[in-house]
Amino acid sequence: MYSERSIAILVNPFPESQRISIVAEHIDMLLNGMGVQHKIFDQVWPEHLENFSEAWVVGGDGTLHFFINQYPHIQIPVTIFKGGSGNDFHWMLYGDCKVEQQVEQMLVAKPFPVDAGSCNGRLFLNGIGIGFDGAIVKDLVGKKKISGKSSYLLSIIKHIMLYDEKPCTIRIGKETIMQDCFMISVANGRRYGGGFHVAPKASVNDGQLDINIIGRISPIRRMRYLPVIEKGEHLELPFVIYKQGALIKIQSDHELPAHADGEFFSTSTFEIEVLPNRFSFLR
Repeated sequence: MYSERSIAILVNPFPESQRISIVAEHIDMLLNGMGVQHKIFDQVWPEHLENFSEAWVVGGDGTLHFFINQYPHIQIPVTIFKGGSGNDFHWMLYGDCKVEQQVEQMLVAKPFPVDAGSCNGRLFLNGIGIGFDGAIVKDLVGKKKISGKSSYLLSIIKHIMLYDEKPCTIRIGKETIMQDCFMISVANGRRYGGGFHVAPKASVNDGQLDINIIGRISPIRRMRYLPVIEKGEHLELPFVIYKQGALIKIQSDHELPAHADGEFFSTSTFEIEVLPNRFSFLR
């Protein structure tokens, strides 16, 4: 039944816990029991994947971000098995399923087109967070992360009183918005940060990116509305501007902290665009 399949299993080469290796070993055992041809790469990933029929990635959102930038033109279908501190993209496609359930599902799944985004030439799947959101991720760089959103919440509490809004110019298509910004998110998926629904209307295959612009807001209101944003109930708040677009440019006189799929970077200019149907995921 599976004789024509050859699966590359790409495991996070920089794991923060043993959970990832346990998941990879479980997948290996299940596929061996079914007689499915596969090869595990857990230290060094291959230069190309042209000899494989599909790629199974084991890790979190950061591992998937590394994967799509390592293989930006990959043609074979992909899946992601959760194993990181943030597994938001996995949740959007597969929900809360166990490893054995997902292995069985993937062996009968069909390819599903998924958009990607590009920011200054670097690809992303979940989204770009600029400003306060980026400052949180910067705070987590090099620190041991707690599973799920706990580490994200701890950093939010630390920085929520300290981050100052920065003046930004945001161009979405032909529209221009100029204002002081606390946070800007440009999302392909509905959530990131281990469960924060920053873009509840987003779809990963609609050819659009969802933009949330949060303007000047007092620290007390930041604390008050954090649970609202977590639930994705913030789009109608008076200090939130919500837009959709395929091409976004953001400029500031300041270098702004930012993240792409939870990976930190900083710049003063962001050139962002959607790449429709860029990847194929098994679903």
